[in-house]
Amino acid sequence: MRRFMVMTLAAGLLAGCGGGDTPAPEAGDAGGAPATATATLKFSAIPGEDKTELKAKFDPVAKYLSETLGVPCEYVAAETYEASVEMFKNGDIQLAWFGGLTGVQARAAVKGSNAIVQGAEDPEYFSYFIANKRTGLTRSDTFPAEIAELAFTFGSASSTSGRLMPEYFIRQMGGTSPKEFFAKDVGFSGSHAKTVTAVNDGTAIQAGALSYTTFEKMQKAGKADDCVIVWKTPFYADYNMTAHPDLETTYGAGFTAKLQKALTDITDPGLLSAFQRSGLIDAKNEDFAAIEKTAVELGMLRP
Repeated sequence: MRRFMVMTLAAGLLAGCGGGDTPAPEAGDAGGAPATATATLKFSAIPGEDKTELKAKFDPVAKYLSETLGVPCEYVAAETYEASVEMFKNGDIQLAWFGGLTGVQARAAVKGSNAIVQGAEDPEYFSYFIANKRTGLTRSDTFPAEIAELAFTFGSASSTSGRLMPEYFIRQMGGTSPKEFFAKDVGFSGSHAKTVTAVNDGTAIQAGALSYTTFEKMQKAGKADDCVIVWKTPFYADYNMTAHPDLETTYGAGFTAKLQKALTDITDPGLLSAFQRSGLIDAKNEDFAAIEKTAVELGMLRP
């Protein structure tokens, strides 16, 4: 009888544990743990360079952000410029180092997203028009109309410095669209680095336009010895780090401001090399209004 009473009491206690007196899990996590304990902040960057090289550069940035913010962060490579925008739009990444055009495209697709930082150099960014040395062209202070006779390439179709702004200046100073301006077909190499490689070879492509930072880097590395800068464009705003609104719901109100500060606090040259910038400064969506206006005018963004 005594054994029966003990078993009955134990069964009653177990039943009580499954009732309404069980403490409720914390908001935002069915298991009771804070959402920030397991949620990984994933970010990417437009592939203006080799993807393997970019990952090697941005993985340390992910480690820095993880340690500074107290949440796990992971760099996710994007296959193309367009893919980086889609990843952001779908919520697969919550942060991205975009160009000016991809940034306005991403923010147009995700309401409530914001540009939070830009490079110290980005308010006065510019492109280079380059040509193979065998063309005989030299650097000019004015738009080089002679390139109209050369086989020309942009970078990615969604690149600000490798397509949007170069096309804008061709239309403005050449008086017509690239298709009509150039005597030969106009193509897209896919990236700034590939533009340099193609022009440096000079066999199929003799001229192109790209980001000045990538060209100067490759020139310093001896990968552009047969290229010459023929024109430097006027300044425009470009790269930016754009934050998804989900950051505030996942990690709590005020998290985006903490992330912004963590980025602008970076002084380590090794970390800044991932961005190819001397430093990072605050940014806001309005800084890229001119880029947005140009994209709409060229039919690359819906008004």
